[in-house]
Amino acid sequence: MSNDQQKTRVASYLRDVPRSGIRDFFEIVRTRKGVISLGIGEPDFVTPWHIRESSIFALDHGATSYTANLGTLELRKAVSEYVERTTGMHYDPESEILITVGVSEGLDLAVRAIIDPGDELIYHEPSYVSYAPVVTFAHGVPVPVLTKQEDEFRLTRSHLAEKVGEKAKALLLNFPSNPTGAVLTNDDLKDISELAIENDLTVISDEIYSGLTYEGEPTSIASVPGMKERTILLNGLSKSWAMTGFRIGFACAPAELTEAMTKIHQYTMLCAPILSQKAAVEALLNGDKASEHMRNEYRQRRNFIHKSLNEMGLTCHLPKGAFYAFPYVGDCGMTAKDFSCRLLEEENVACVPGTAFGAAGEGFIRCSYATSLENIKEAMKRMSAFVSRLKT
Repeated sequence: MSNDQQKTRVASYLRDVPRSGIRDFFEIVRTRKGVISLGIGEPDFVTPWHIRESSIFALDHGATSYTANLGTLELRKAVSEYVERTTGMHYDPESEILITVGVSEGLDLAVRAIIDPGDELIYHEPSYVSYAPVVTFAHGVPVPVLTKQEDEFRLTRSHLAEKVGEKAKALLLNFPSNPTGAVLTNDDLKDISELAIENDLTVISDEIYSGLTYEGEPTSIASVPGMKERTILLNGLSKSWAMTGFRIGFACAPAELTEAMTKIHQYTMLCAPILSQKAAVEALLNGDKASEHMRNEYRQRRNFIHKSLNEMGLTCHLPKGAFYAFPYVGDCGMTAKDFSCRLLEEENVACVPGTAFGAAGEGFIRCSYATSLENIKEAMKRMSAFVSRLKT
């Protein structure tokens, strides 16, 4: 069989979707010893003991079954209480909340529930690696909007308005943002909301990092007047409670949209794992102190890495959320990928090239501070020596 005949076994829309730039880079990292990684965006904390214990207790008492497609009512009530406590919005746990297998599944469900073939979904770049591919998988058209360092990578109405065409169906937001750590102001949210209403856009708001906001309180676009009825709010337990392996997320949306997402969920995933749902209840109802402790640790690390990067001559805005710094390395005379590869080769420090997050990331690298302060200090020492050599 020829290569051309073999290619026809793969769906045409999938053939040109690239592998994740993050994963490709870290395949290289895994071949080396002694690497300090500022790479993968996963908390270095262990899930707090009382959350783990709740899952163990449930297992010991026979919690091994399926749950309702929407998730357990106990967890949906806990989500409703948490969202109301943190955003001021009430969602009916009976009809407006869906428990998902991580925010990644929630994102996939949300996109597939609202996008018809050929519809455009607008999102901001640099962005999390899944956004454009998920839209492609739904046979939609991903439309990136460039955000800029001089705006601290916030999404502005003026840049967004240029991309809203006749086929625009939805807008995807991720603030606090991966990879930039950007946070929108209240004025930004108001301006974007007005544009969304004027153009009848459905908004998907990925707020997985909302619990890691360092300046002021997080604000959801769904809380802006007129936006709740056109917004799918996505959040989860992975980042704020260090529960990545539990794979628990949730979607809050008007009943019509929740029902549409549940139709897909029930045929593809059925339900989220019951033991993870039990742990999530404990986290949402009794985990605020643990989450606050982790947030304070991240803030300390953020302040150090931000100061260090700027002192070595790499321009970096102060990230106001998430756990990523996004310094500019374009003045070092090489691409972001070349910079990252040489830094790894010469100093055994791993950072992610900004191009893994879209073409808009060229000239930048992502440095995760979801690792110990000791590791960050040593990584900054090594990176500073590397940058000094480049500039001499």
